[in-house]
Amino acid sequence: MLGALVLLLGCQLAGDAAARVAGVPVPGPVLGMALLFVLLVLRERLQPKAPPADRTALGAVTAALLGNLSLLFVPAGTGVVQQGPVLLRNGPGLLVALVVSTALTLAVTAWVFAAVARRVRR
Repeated sequence: MLGALVLLLGCQLAGDAAARVAGVPVPGPVLGMALLFVLLVLRERLQPKAPPADRTALGAVTAALLGNLSLLFVPAGTGVVQQGPVLLRNGPGLLVALVVSTALTLAVTAWVFAAVARRVRR
């Protein structure tokens, strides 16, 4: 279990370091998650008879973290409550941005799904 936690935190640290060194506008944890994905794909290719990742210590650690994920939203919720006046002042702009970005996300998702469906039919 400790090794799996070290792997998760190590990937996050490596991603954060890579983001800072490269100066890319991508959050370090996102790069760390991509690194973990690459490591898991390499593991599957190099050790095809190894058990699936969800049946390893890494799977147990990630299941425990996901099971308690709601606790990580408490500080964010507190911050939102503390910034109430700012939210009220900028509310209309935030609402427009939220609605437009959601609509664009849905449209792009539908377009990508249609494109993949056309390729699969061929």
